[in-house]
Amino acid sequence: MDHVESAAELLRFHFMQVLRSRHSPEVPLEVLPAKPVLEPLYQGTAPVKPSEVMEPSPKPDIPNLIEVFNEEHLYLTVQAMESCPKVDIPNFKEILIEENFYLTTKEGDQGLLPVLILSMKEDKPSKRPAVVFLHSTYTCKEWLRPLLEAYASRGYIAIAIDSRYHGERAKNSTTYEDALVSSWKRGDTMPFIYDTVWDLVKLADYLTKRDDIDHSRIGITGESLGGMHAWFAAFLDTRYSVVTPIIAVQDFRWALDTDQWHARVYSIKPLFEEARIDLGKDAIDKEVVEKVWDRIAPGLTSKFDSVHTVPRIAPRPLLILNGEIDPRCPIKGLHDTISRTQQAFEYAQCSDNFKLIIQPGIGHQMTDAMVKEASDWFDKFLKQ
Repeated sequence: MDHVESAAELLRFHFMQVLRSRHSPEVPLEVLPAKPVLEPLYQGTAPVKPSEVMEPSPKPDIPNLIEVFNEEHLYLTVQAMESCPKVDIPNFKEILIEENFYLTTKEGDQGLLPVLILSMKEDKPSKRPAVVFLHSTYTCKEWLRPLLEAYASRGYIAIAIDSRYHGERAKNSTTYEDALVSSWKRGDTMPFIYDTVWDLVKLADYLTKRDDIDHSRIGITGESLGGMHAWFAAFLDTRYSVVTPIIAVQDFRWALDTDQWHARVYSIKPLFEEARIDLGKDAIDKEVVEKVWDRIAPGLTSKFDSVHTVPRIAPRPLLILNGEIDPRCPIKGLHDTISRTQQAFEYAQCSDNFKLIIQPGIGHQMTDAMVKEASDWFDKFLKQ
């Protein structure tokens, strides 16, 4: 093991120590039966089912508009997912296998990880590539069904989970926001990113025990919050062999130092408002933001930030998809992260395994083009 690999392993060890600090004692991994979710729970400002999303009204002409999870966002996201390349199979629904179950990942009310898997029935058993899909803030695993079906039609085993305090792990429309506030006040959970990364390690434990999955070909992707889950899970767990975070990679330290934190913070504003009040501040400022990140995601603005963790995904194939004008993932702040990641892949002598695509004129929005690029990336590296 050379010094680069040693440094990566040490950083993974430190990150796992942070995760273990709020997930002990560990529990045995068990598989428990579940039923399909017929009425998924959507939280925040998006209590709308994909089937109910209509074509949006014209976008308001507001300078420097920070996009919110509104009807237009819903429509465009559904449109993008439904554009995913899919094999036209006449009896698709009849030969589609759906699995619903829970994995035990920890003690307590968030200890059951809801899992949805779609795959095609096969005449002869074989080991197939798998892709894990991770949803955005306020949605759930059922939201991703268009992607799951598209990948399943192309021979993948397609997997989705509910992240912490979402979907089946939520009780009402404010469960996630309530969990964030509780994390700030109590310091006993890490719902923003880290807790779901713990679940993804446990999910990898399960997937690598299945006989129908090629354990060397497990991809992971996600949109927005789900993309951050994919990025951190892949950094930590090398069993995720191909990685594609979508509108997710950002430099949290850079955002603080350059006063570019507003869009990300306002996406979960109730948390920071509560912290502002607790800290006796008249407004949310850099100090409030930094204290919140340090409390709910230790190391996020320092040793576990993108500049340190993203390069450690090398040499595994990594595709980063971002929008040119995304206020939550500012491209100006990614210079060091991208530079170090390119160097890491060059050092590993596999520069072609890294690709960055910045879509012009796009903000915090997953697009048809991003969905297609991700699909091509997985086909290139998981179908070899």
